[in-house]
Amino acid sequence: DFLCISLVNGFIQLRYNLGDKTVILQTFQKVRANRNTWHSLQAGRVGNEGYLDLDGINITQKASPGMNALDTHTDFFVGGVSSLNLVNSMAVENEPMGFTGCVREVVINNRELKLTVTDPKGGANVGDCDGTACGYSVCKNNGTCQVENSGFSCSCPREWVGSTCEQSIHCSQNRCGSQALCIPKPTSFSYICMCALGWSGKYCDSKIRFYIAKFVGNSYIKYTDPYYGKRDLQYSRISVNFTTNQTEGLIVWMGKGEDEDNDFLAIGLANGTLKVVINLGERISVPLIHSKYSTCCDKRWHFVTVVQNQTCIKVYLDEELILFEDIDPHRKYTALNYGGICYFGGFEIGRKVNIVTMGLFQKEFIGKIKDVVLFQDSKKIQLMKAEGYNVYSGNYGN
Repeated sequence: DFLCISLVNGFIQLRYNLGDKTVILQTFQKVRANRNTWHSLQAGRVGNEGYLDLDGINITQKASPGMNALDTHTDFFVGGVSSLNLVNSMAVENEPMGFTGCVREVVINNRELKLTVTDPKGGANVGDCDGTACGYSVCKNNGTCQVENSGFSCSCPREWVGSTCEQSIHCSQNRCGSQALCIPKPTSFSYICMCALGWSGKYCDSKIRFYIAKFVGNSYIKYTDPYYGKRDLQYSRISVNFTTNQTEGLIVWMGKGEDEDNDFLAIGLANGTLKVVINLGERISVPLIHSKYSTCCDKRWHFVTVVQNQTCIKVYLDEELILFEDIDPHRKYTALNYGGICYFGGFEIGRKVNIVTMGLFQKEFIGKIKDVVLFQDSKKIQLMKAEGYNVYSGNYGN
């Protein structure tokens, strides 16, 4: 499989192959050879239907029956490749050659690539296209960059300060403690402190310990499984105790959650009922909802266990088997390649649950979680040793 964007005789060309045939799209207009002109290019596919947009002029290739998932499992190259032998003969019209010009603001599946010296895995013969100390997006939050003899300076909007306009004016004199995040509140000309895991208080200056995690919304814990490399991913298992009075919320997301190709197993609430979703490959998400039970939001503790035996999924609620389904009798994908990452209650600050889960779950979890066990481990996960924010001790009281 491949997807390739190239410049051919002045025209932009998109070629992709999902495993059965090569689809080719080409712009109607040529790219003008002018060093002072930037062009906006959008290209991609939805299933096996491709699209190509150059400076607002769109071309869409109507889909014909065929495969609809791109399975590359390779590195991503910009501007050229480390070896021309890596280029599929059908990916380009002529002999493959490197791109000469400037590239910026590369966004793949809504995530911008950092085209810097340190972020990519490798590269060669790439220079600074801007040619000044300002470069691209040096000044944050709509700041204006000016070249100075000593480098650059940023002229910041009135709500922002700092050498690169990176800090809200409301947080410039903040008292937030260890590892805390300052969240500006412009309407009240103030701020709040969002505490890192293990800290609490108005200024996150009180050390806490807990075995029951309390999530209050905009909370999350990210746990990295130290035994991931030794797991048999065809036979996964997770158990968790939870209590809540909310009808919506993501309890567990077992997976990296970085892009739509990541495998995952998710447990949460939707419309007051337990919802389990699993994706073992090709973005085929299978939601399992048990409508009989509507008592998950009654402030009582509930015990959920999800067992994956290749493509057979069992879900237990309060030790009763409520769901048993073979999500793919053909056994095309049988392993849960979750990357050793488990999220509890939500995702990192700024990452909305409904966006990351592609609408499978609508909100962050509000409630308590305890007694999390992965696979057949003899010990519970120590949530205190993970990373996270805005999580409090649920050991006592409500």
